[in-house]
Amino acid sequence: MKDRHASLALLARGLAGVDVEVQPLEVGARAVLVGKRLLLPASASERMHRAMVAHAVAHLRHSVPARPARTLKPMGIAVVSAIEDARVERLLCRDFPGLHGWFADSLAPPPDPLDLGFAALLSRMDRMLMLPAWQDDNHWVNKARRLFEETVTRAGLADYDAFRAIASILANDLGQMRVRFDPQHYVVPAPYRDDNSYLWDFGETETPPDEAIALQQSGARPPPADGGAASLDAGIELELGRYSYPEWDRKLERLRPDWCTVIEKLPTWQGLAAMREQASASSERLAPLALPRARHLDRTHRLRRQWEGDDVDLNAAIEVLVDRRLRLRPDPRLFMRSGKAPRPSSVLVLLDLSESANDPGHGGARSLLDIEKQAALMLADANARGIDRLAIHGFSSNTRAEVYYYRLLEFGTLLQAPSRAMIGAVRGRYSTRMGAALRHAASHLRAEPSGQRAILLVTDGAPADIDVHDPQYLIEDARRAVAEAREAGVRTACIAVDGAADTYVRRIFGWRNYCIADDARSLPARLARMSARLAAAN
Repeated sequence: MKDRHASLALLARGLAGVDVEVQPLEVGARAVLVGKRLLLPASASERMHRAMVAHAVAHLRHSVPARPARTLKPMGIAVVSAIEDARVERLLCRDFPGLHGWFADSLAPPPDPLDLGFAALLSRMDRMLMLPAWQDDNHWVNKARRLFEETVTRAGLADYDAFRAIASILANDLGQMRVRFDPQHYVVPAPYRDDNSYLWDFGETETPPDEAIALQQSGARPPPADGGAASLDAGIELELGRYSYPEWDRKLERLRPDWCTVIEKLPTWQGLAAMREQASASSERLAPLALPRARHLDRTHRLRRQWEGDDVDLNAAIEVLVDRRLRLRPDPRLFMRSGKAPRPSSVLVLLDLSESANDPGHGGARSLLDIEKQAALMLADANARGIDRLAIHGFSSNTRAEVYYYRLLEFGTLLQAPSRAMIGAVRGRYSTRMGAALRHAASHLRAEPSGQRAILLVTDGAPADIDVHDPQYLIEDARRAVAEAREAGVRTACIAVDGAADTYVRRIFGWRNYCIADDARSLPARLARMSARLAAAN
């Protein structure tokens, strides 16, 4: 073993041009580079030791050690480190081309293509950056290769700052994709690479080298001073049921059967008191809602079984003939005439509960979601004495496998304290898979009495989800869902709180079935007018 480490030290000196002390590491399976001292795990093979030495030399030759890490989050440190590993290895292979085979043969095995965890994505990125012929169908991994190669061409491999910039872009994308990162259990995917402690200075939270050696099995990183990412919600949502729906694939031009899973849930009541206090403390108030007069007018239709009229009621005439055969006294009301009588209308207000709804509304401190919820409550209050049946539902999505759907107020239900509390407790999370939510909302309306049935969607952006990278894919699926609802006798309209929404909402809902609220504070009035229009439509 001593002879092996002595030969590895000679290898390191030959590659690096400086003396490198190579020592055995009895505990752990990850190499540790501390200054010019390289600790190699005793359990690794001779072939793996050579790759570890070559990688350490790449850092010694081309990396600046102990860069400040205080401005980076743990996920950012891991992504920047992975990009830096790829950069210095390519620089070393440029000087010593034969080393490429050492690195390529020592990569981690390809992960499961369905694994979208942080370590799996970085492992796939390592393989893409190392092997030019390797193919991967993941959008983020392909973006990493494209940005890396463009930076090589534009700035060259020596420009650390340029590669640091693309690493920040990739880390931000992972955050947008809501990929979870656990710094206490993350391990650098490539087994021949060190733990990257050589690259960073953590300041007061820096782990001494001796303690770092003891942590190599888990690849742990000291948490940031603010405790890292926000903790998960402690509240548990009650699941009510799961439903499968198809989704339209615009490239294949066909429906994918049972492609999306809609999960009905009750919103968690965690933090409800805090929301009430926040609402009562807010200085911004919305004016009371007055529904348009047209909503309370009766609808004109044909009145049957009248004493007199301009036409014969055929159903009544048939019953007269039957009564005569049975020797019963017939009902003399045989006519129909035009008249006014209430005709039931069912309107389902569907709220977009995605993460972006938590952003402040235009010109105010309150979030768009708060304004959405208050507008929906005011609409329900104003409709309490009306003849229309109103429901308030909401949705968000976390990939096609988890489209969350919340039935906040049911048709024919008075707005009482429990419903108000449930609407107040709902929170904005995840993304906006609009088509699946519209299909599920339409399924609820099919059970409503015959009459005008409509869905009124309130959203702040185009449909999107983290497992879809074609911006037109979910727009076309939502358009298809609207067409399916129309064929089933359900009209669908939209209010978009997005100044740039004209193109996509027109594509989804048609020319006359949407309006755009540039200012979120105008949402209550627009919601009242649009719902009255839907309820009164023929």
